Amino acid sequence: MNQAPTCGPASKVELHIECQHLIKKDSTSKSDPCVAFFMFQQGTWNEIGRTENIQNCHDPKFANGFVVEYFFEEVQKIKFEVYDLDNATPKLTDDDFLGMLECNLAQVISKNPFHSPLKKKNGKDNMANSTITVRSEEVKEGGLMAYMSFSAKKLDNKDFMGKSDPYIEISKGMPDGTWVVVHRTEVIKNTLNPTWRPFNLAANVMCGGDKNKDIKFDVFDYDNDGSHDLIGTFITTITAMSEAIKQPVSFPCINPKKKEKKRSYENSGIVHLTSFKLERNPSFLEFIYGGMQVNFTVGVDFTASNGDPKTANSLHYINPYQPNEYQQAIQAVGAVCQDYDTDKMFPALGFGAQIPPEMKVSMEFALNFNATNPYCAGIQGILDAYTNCIQQIRLYGPTNVSPIIYHVARFAEAAQKEEATKGAHAYFALLLLTDGVITDMDATRQAIVYCSGLPMSLIIVGVGNADFADMNFLDGDDGVLKGPNGQPAQRDIVQFVPFRDFKRVSGNDPNASAAELAKQVLAEVPQQVVKYYSMRKMLPNVPQK
Repeated sequence: MNQAPTCGPASKVELHIECQHLIKKDSTSKSDPCVAFFMFQQGTWNEIGRTENIQNCHDPKFANGFVVEYFFEEVQKIKFEVYDLDNATPKLTDDDFLGMLECNLAQVISKNPFHSPLKKKNGKDNMANSTITVRSEEVKEGGLMAYMSFSAKKLDNKDFMGKSDPYIEISKGMPDGTWVVVHRTEVIKNTLNPTWRPFNLAANVMCGGDKNKDIKFDVFDYDNDGSHDLIGTFITTITAMSEAIKQPVSFPCINPKKKEKKRSYENSGIVHLTSFKLERNPSFLEFIYGGMQVNFTVGVDFTASNGDPKTANSLHYINPYQPNEYQQAIQAVGAVCQDYDTDKMFPALGFGAQIPPEMKVSMEFALNFNATNPYCAGIQGILDAYTNCIQQIRLYGPTNVSPIIYHVARFAEAAQKEEATKGAHAYFALLLLTDGVITDMDATRQAIVYCSGLPMSLIIVGVGNADFADMNFLDGDDGVLKGPNGQPAQRDIVQFVPFRDFKRVSGNDPNASAAELAKQVLAEVPQQVVKYYSMRKMLPNVPQK
């Protein structure tokens, strides 16, 4: 689809604060420090909370932490300000300033614990030898996944012609006493003895992580007109279902109306939980804490359809006053990804251009023209290489993107081979920027299907006003992508969006457009990472202390 679904936070994290060697502001005693925590939201710094006030201490370890929602797809700016509290008023301006730290939440998470000097309010000067340490910890919210299989015997027949078409509906109890449906099985046609496909569901989704909380199972007979007939109901708990780990467990299926009418009524069939297991469901953050790096690569379309870079209407025109869409996308998406890569060296590739010195057409070349070392230092290094490159190449064609996909796939292959010894250590994200229709679509489909089994995600951003209808075919949100030979992708690894959608939303503000773009295209990456390692039956590495 054109735009990623609205996603909630990848997780919640709790931040724990310590300070070392705080400066002395009181003449007769040590400072009485407190830390105020801020987040940059909607263009302004908002105070989220404060730690407790520790009396007479220059090396405080605060007990009160801060719980924040963490979004992988956003640059979340945070700030800690340390004060010596001298009075009971809530105004920090009445207290002595001891230092501050401003950074991104991702920096704190990816380097745990995070150490930094405290600085003055101008952000430039160190406050003597004062430092701050921030430790982050994921807030667990039901990290168990339940895997289960159901069958049933002798269900009531609800159809006059033929047999019932049964399915199961699972509901979670809410605090107000109502039930909310959290899962439905498939419908098994024309049988009173169905066996449903195995499925899995997070324990948190079913019961909020409370193994003794009631879960309701309703068995219905499906009708095409939507008037599904209730066959019967049973209520159980995760604790009771866990008995099926050893042997199948049976639940009488009760229809309340039939039970009320007939004294001899026993049940409307028996539902069998034939298999059940609970497994820990690792989160994206656990892989980050375990040392997994997200390796970021950029691929840029230099085909002639972008227009002559020397003219102002070209998509590659270098405007000294405002970055073009290619530059905006690289900056915005790269700003998020760079915090998850330790060395900050990023491959940057181009395709569809005639390149010096022979001016031969290439579908896979380094923006810095160094084929053996296409790495750029930081996001600014990518932008500098792009600006230099556009002045030396000649735009050409066609728009063949599969070579660059396979280029990154080779690195992902190597990382996968090392998983036996290094565990979940490396994942690859390719940002592909293009202005039009992909001309090697079959080869691209095949490349994506192949890469779906590798530690890799593909982010495609459509630049300009071309018709990107065919691009949606590559995004697996609306169905499983298949290669030309019919082979299905093992998982969804593609997210496509046209940049123009975000220009409209944000009123043509380049910074706002790019930030919203990054948020949308990266929203699915944490899920894709977890899905990959789940598919490989791999847990996160143990964090090094």
